[in-house]
Amino acid sequence: MTQAKKKTESPVRKNPTAEPHGKNNYIVIIFDSCRHDTMVKARPKTIRMLGKLERRFSYASWTAPSHYNLLSGLLPHSSPKNVFASEYYKKDFLKYSERLGVQGIEFKSLIPKLYFPSFLKESLGYRTHAMVSLPVLNPKTILNHGFDSFRLMPKHNDMRAMVREMRFTEAAPSFYLLNVGETHYPYALPNEPEENWPRISGVHGVFKHLDDHVVGGKLKKNGDKFFNEAQLKKLRGRQVDAVKYLDGVVEQLFDTVPKNTWITITADHGELFGEDGFFGHGPINHEKVFEVPFIEGKIR
Repeated sequence: MTQAKKKTESPVRKNPTAEPHGKNNYIVIIFDSCRHDTMVKARPKTIRMLGKLERRFSYASWTAPSHYNLLSGLLPHSSPKNVFASEYYKKDFLKYSERLGVQGIEFKSLIPKLYFPSFLKESLGYRTHAMVSLPVLNPKTILNHGFDSFRLMPKHNDMRAMVREMRFTEAAPSFYLLNVGETHYPYALPNEPEENWPRISGVHGVFKHLDDHVVGGKLKKNGDKFFNEAQLKKLRGRQVDAVKYLDGVVEQLFDTVPKNTWITITADHGELFGEDGFFGHGPINHEKVFEVPFIEGKIR
């Protein structure tokens, strides 16, 4: 890992509800719409420094419900056989003791709100922050609960701007949720002119209008010429290129966060690039919509 460069802010806390006794800063990074095999194909070097890249599954096929589960503490799951769900949840939540450096954390620890940011803020004294790229996650939604700050970023595809705004203090540990849009359709990097983005007929300004947010659906065999095999392959290549780019942004993140910071990188759901006649995500029941990458580790 690279040596951390600390950013500081005033240690004065507004309306503190608990003494800060969490040991680790914790950052959850959501590469929106990123498939597990996209991460594998991109072969990121910096991201892989966190630990073992796992194939896991999202609890939902669309951004908003998936993030509700994530903020309930339910990270994407494995799919073990012959195991009761209650036992899986128990084991999964015990992992938070390692992530946070606080012993004895269980699912029942979140009662009564069952909302992870509120638990961190009110029970462990964390400062809680969210920076999101997609408008369905905007600060007016129900997701903005238990956060000291919650911001919809000016651009949907600029994780580097998020990293520049992150602040840490020795007075209290910090929790950050980063919803990253580079891997969401149209899989555009920050420096790519908008006129060069791929276009779906009838869907324009996809990040400006909520009604256009879900771009998934069944492809027409003799319909829109946008969905030919070569173009679908190109779209998938754009998502792979986005992960390669984001690997460099994660390197900058490693240089920004303090030591004793735990980072989880995953996705809210996957994406279809023509498999079984589908494109995108949302109202689609397909394994590739639920299959996501999962990797985590500690900056020491």
